[in-house]
Amino acid sequence: MIGWIILGVVGFLVLMLILWLVGSYNGLVRKRNDVEEGFSTMDVYMKKRYDLVPNLVETVKGYAKHEKDTLQNVVAARSMAMGAGSIEDRVAGETALTNTLKSLFAVSEAYPDLKADAGFRDLQRQLQELEVHIAKARKFYNAVVKTYNNKVETVPSNIVANMFGFKRRPMFEVATSSEREAVKVSF
Repeated sequence: MIGWIILGVVGFLVLMLILWLVGSYNGLVRKRNDVEEGFSTMDVYMKKRYDLVPNLVETVKGYAKHEKDTLQNVVAARSMAMGAGSIEDRVAGETALTNTLKSLFAVSEAYPDLKADAGFRDLQRQLQELEVHIAKARKFYNAVVKTYNNKVETVPSNIVANMFGFKRRPMFEVATSSEREAVKVSF
């Protein structure tokens, strides 16, 4: 009789352990999927910004013929961001693109005809809107990464995370102190 009770208790504990493992694993999968969704949303807006850059460069090129280096830097930064493989490389590329766009807008200050161009103003407005969307998407992404990382790193879910290879994900943070300031794109 005692043997059956012990067997029942052990069976119950094993069942509870299995249920806990399955629940923890499924929770980690849901959090990982939230992170991927957050990055995908942010990526959509960044790709839209990449699509605006060639139009912006062409518009500026028509007015600012002497600013070849600035235009080449913008194109190179766009290519770097688009071709990045890891999130860390993507952050570096996005930082470079943001900084070169700031340089491009600073250069445009010296060309009043460019500032008055309706196409340039429209591209500027679209870029401002995209920057707002990117900032919101970055905030959402970082929030879901924080939740995921907490689950991956805290006891007892970290045991399941280590068993099944769930790794910490990096935040998408601004890289320089100058980027922490608001992007000024008004003319």
